Amino acid sequence: MSNIGGVSSAHLKSFIERIERLEEEKAAIGEQIRDVFAEAKGSGFDIKIIRQVLKIRKMETQERLEQEELLDLYLAALGMTAPALKEDMSAAA
Repeated sequence: MSNIGGVSSAHLKSFIERIERLEEEKAAIGEQIRDVFAEAKGSGFDIKIIRQVLKIRKMETQERLEQEELLDLYLAALGMTAPALKEDMSAAA
């Protein structure tokens, strides 16, 4: 192939074709992932929770612990922790 403006047509075509193949593989993998989610849902699992678990598993331990501590702090500040909820229920009774 030719070399136009300092660009090798063959080299460029090689990159484009590789990217196209990878995009096709990515689409196929995405379909397989959707199938697994559908299977999990069919087995009674909550997909939103599975997605959260996957997100958490990608985190470093320290990052996860920091986020859990912040979440606990924010929930406590809003009166949404288990002890606070028990107190609210006792006060309501």
